[in-house]
Amino acid sequence: MESNLKHTVGEIVAKDFRTASVFSKYGIDFCCGGEKTLEEACKKQSVNSLKLQSELEEAVRNGTEEVDFNSLPLDSLANYIEETYHTHIKKKAPLLLQYLAKIKEVHGEHHPELAKIFDAFSQSVMDLSMHLQKEERILFPIIRELAEAERGGFPVEQSHCGTVQNPIFVMKEEHEIEGERYRKMAELSNGYTVPPDGCNTYHIAYEMLEEFEVKLHEHIHLENNILFPKAVELEKALA
Repeated sequence: MESNLKHTVGEIVAKDFRTASVFSKYGIDFCCGGEKTLEEACKKQSVNSLKLQSELEEAVRNGTEEVDFNSLPLDSLANYIEETYHTHIKKKAPLLLQYLAKIKEVHGEHHPELAKIFDAFSQSVMDLSMHLQKEERILFPIIRELAEAERGGFPVEQSHCGTVQNPIFVMKEEHEIEGERYRKMAELSNGYTVPPDGCNTYHIAYEMLEEFEVKLHEHIHLENNILFPKAVELEKALA
C-alpha cells in the first residue's frame, strides 16, 4: 500500500469508505482537508505512515461496506445524502442544542469553554439549515436533471445557475467554514473529553456532539470527493 502515500486522503476514502474510521481515529480530515496526500496528512498529524497504512488495509479487509458510493448514480447518491445526513442534522441538532445549553447553565462557571462551544454550535445549526435548503432546492435538483439526461440520452438545458460548478463552489466554501468550526469545538472540548466533575448530561452532550461531527465529516466527504466532482464531469460530458 506504499503507493497510497501520494494519493489524497479524499481519494482513498472515496475509493473505500471503510477507511474513514481510521482517518477519524487519528484526527485526519478526509472531507474538507481531503486534498492532502496521505504522506502530507501523516506528517501534519505526526502519525507513522506505515502503521496507518497497515490499519487502512485491515479496515478494508475486515470491515463491511454497506454502500458502494462510487457506483451509485448521481441522483441516487444525492437522495442518499439527503435522506441520511440531512435528516440526521434536522433530527439531532435541536436536542443537542438543549443538552449544550443545559451543561453551559450548570457547569459554565467552572468551564467557560462551554459558552463558546454552545455559541459555535448554535451558529452552525443556523448556517447548516440554510446550507441544506440550498442543496435541496438548488444544487441537488440540477444534479438529478443531469443524471436523468444521461440515462435518457437527451441534452440538458442550462440551469438558472449557469454551470453546476457555481453552486458547488458556494457549497464547498460553506463546508470549509463548518470544518473549521468543528475543529475549534473539538479543540475547546479537548477532543470531547468530559472533565472529572462532568455529569451524565455532560457525557451525553459530548458524545452527541462528537457523533454529529463524525456524521458531518462523512456528509461533506461524499459531496466534496464523490458527488461534486462527478457532477462536474457529467455536465461537461453532456455539453
